[in-house]
Amino acid sequence: MNLIDVTQKFPNDEECLKYIEQMRWPDGIVRCPICGCDRISRITRKSASKNVRKSLYQCLEPTCKQQFSATSGTIFNDSHLPLHKWFMALAIVVDAKKSISANQLKEHLGIGSYRTAWYMAHRIRKAMVEETGPFNQLRGIVELDETYIGGKSKRRGGGARNQKPRAEKFDMVLGMRERGGRVKFVHIQDGKKETIREAVNKHVVPNPHRLYTDSAAVYDFAFDRELKKKHRAVNHSIEWIVPGTRIHTNTVESSFSLLKRGLIGSFHRVSIKHLHRYLSEFEFRFNIRKDEDRFSRTLRRMAGIAPMPYVELIAVPKGEA
Repeated sequence: MNLIDVTQKFPNDEECLKYIEQMRWPDGIVRCPICGCDRISRITRKSASKNVRKSLYQCLEPTCKQQFSATSGTIFNDSHLPLHKWFMALAIVVDAKKSISANQLKEHLGIGSYRTAWYMAHRIRKAMVEETGPFNQLRGIVELDETYIGGKSKRRGGGARNQKPRAEKFDMVLGMRERGGRVKFVHIQDGKKETIREAVNKHVVPNPHRLYTDSAAVYDFAFDRELKKKHRAVNHSIEWIVPGTRIHTNTVESSFSLLKRGLIGSFHRVSIKHLHRYLSEFEFRFNIRKDEDRFSRTLRRMAGIAPMPYVELIAVPKGEA
């Protein structure tokens, strides 16, 4: 669903609200988000403000009696922006291959302030965070590589591609990509064997078919005995693919190319504090790139996750206070 489709199908907040109700309660039974009771009554009210929900529900459970709308307890909770602007923003974000900056959203949608547009964009990114667990682990042939975000490279002349920049500040991103499947970007604090081992054990199945990396020595120490049996490496100082084999990391490196072009081209620079949110966005967009209805899929996630208060977004991460 592109931007034109969205503006035609959802011309006002009433239509947007109906669609969110379908996403949130697909069986047609409205339930209270507080107690889960399905005995409710509908309240229709008139409001002078276009941003106040005109359709409400009243929970009939005697111990609850909570009033709520279809957006209560979702990512749209307490938003003062009209829902049709949310829908247009979502259509733009999910289809923007290299993402879009908050400043561009502000200009395109006529949002009053940069902070509001920035907060909106990060709430959409929260819905793009994919769950971790055994069912979402990468499997089959998995490629691993690392890249660096931030800092300015001071190398002169040539030098190996993806060489570690000699700068005061940079952060490492570990990329893991399943051949013919999904990608996972993880912001890691360093390239030590313990850090890489933890990320691999979390996001890759214990017994993949093959595990391909470059010839960095850390991988020999990061993998356990079973993974070492599956591990194959390519020496990038002499070749990009082992002759006569399928051993290479070109697939995951192509994902890095798109990630970096997006970060540099759309955002120019990003805060390391929020880097994991941008990684989730690029990862999610890449993994659903073949989905014909990316809009509805992402909206369903937005209607099914808890809200993100602004204080939570700007909070200082633990250990940095």
